[in-house]
Amino acid sequence: MNDQTPIQLISPFKTVILANGAFPVHPVPVSFLHQAEMLICCDGAVEPLLRYGMEPHYIVGDLDSISQEVRQRYQHCLRHDPDQEINDLTKSVQFCIDNRCTEITILGATGAREDHSIANISLLADYASQVQVQMITDYGVFVPILHSAQFESYPGQQVSIFSLTPDTIFDLDELAYPLTGKTLSSWWQGSLNEACGNSFSVGMDRGKALIFREHRNA
Repeated sequence: MNDQTPIQLISPFKTVILANGAFPVHPVPVSFLHQAEMLICCDGAVEPLLRYGMEPHYIVGDLDSISQEVRQRYQHCLRHDPDQEINDLTKSVQFCIDNRCTEITILGATGAREDHSIANISLLADYASQVQVQMITDYGVFVPILHSAQFESYPGQQVSIFSLTPDTIFDLDELAYPLTGKTLSSWWQGSLNEACGNSFSVGMDRGKALIFREHRNA
């Protein structure tokens, strides 16, 4: 299980998707909103973005959550996808992939209904096979991994590892609770860990996992 080049604390991805969860308030996700070179809104997130004083470059989804006024005002950037088998976040990610985006930051995907939050977080592992993606919340950042990886960190940073494939074998190094050759068969088993230094490594033999790292001033 060889480590890879360290994944940055927060990677500066400039393609941003704003989902219809809790609108960001922490300085880290808010900074990504302002630095976005392309800002895609899931349709239900448009009204909060406009109230905040910003405008989207594109609006993607089934468009059942926006007013007629917004439809008319932004008809030039609407991308209608009526498919009810996938959610608006996945439609937005696919729109980015279709437009050759290689790195995506997702904001506003948690903090509302818990079932929506869990669904959105778990989808990161599905996106990871096609694009580099990170989900930034008001508390930290989620990154999906499909192979062993090393992560930038800092002493005392709160870290959680969630295995989406219960038979995956993990080696966790430079964490307060290390692990060698063990599975994480339930989500809680890899949660509430802590970095010991400026990096830590997650070794895995196969499968999918999600890594959460809190913001430095969370």
